[in-house]
Amino acid sequence: MGASGGAQGGVAAQRCARCGYQGQGVPYFSRTGHVGLLIGVSLFTYGIGGLAYWLARRRHYICPNCGLGWEVAARAIPATSSADGGGALVPQADVPLPTSGVKRRVLGSALILLASFLIMVGIIEVEAAAVAVGSVFGAGGSGMFFWGWKALQERRQALTTGLQRKVLRLATRKGGTLTVTEVAADLNLSLPAAEKVLIQMDDGFRVRSDVTENGILLFEFPEVLHRNQLEAGEA
Repeated sequence: MGASGGAQGGVAAQRCARCGYQGQGVPYFSRTGHVGLLIGVSLFTYGIGGLAYWLARRRHYICPNCGLGWEVAARAIPATSSADGGGALVPQADVPLPTSGVKRRVLGSALILLASFLIMVGIIEVEAAAVAVGSVFGAGGSGMFFWGWKALQERRQALTTGLQRKVLRLATRKGGTLTVTEVAADLNLSLPAAEKVLIQMDDGFRVRSDVTENGILLFEFPEVLHRNQLEAGEA
């Protein structure tokens, strides 16, 4: 009962805000990709970066399906009671985004610069201690910068996922078809940004694009477009 907040997030059943998985989170390093990253960071930082990475993430839990931090899912969508059979996913207007890791990247860059200076001084002055200390700082700075860079990628992915979720809700309201202009206007995006999101979603199956006779690029969502027919068939 005295477990940390991350452990509590792993014990409690939640619904993932990104992929919809419902259940318990799993330890961060139970994911093969994270273990591989830990090994890679350790190899290139003489073990120091790997140790820092492990200490920072060892108590974290993630969604076993998509890897989203379980504490983010816990803040975004409360756990549902078993009385309603799990319940439906409650739409969330604003899912908390992961941090961008800018402080870690800045600190990592500063450590790398300091390490370069120490190593240069050590070489000029033929001082092995300076080279050794510089190597340690360089390893730690590299690990810190990589950690911040990974956080930035996770934030970008979360932002893209959030935009796609809003596009799906908009498509439902519009009856299953959307244009780039509609997405840009409703989501307050530029036309190139709105087009990029729609193209990323276009898999030719759940989202399809087509050009009308009037030259309008139209994106169709068949599962939404034919929802009434599907429900009629099931009835």
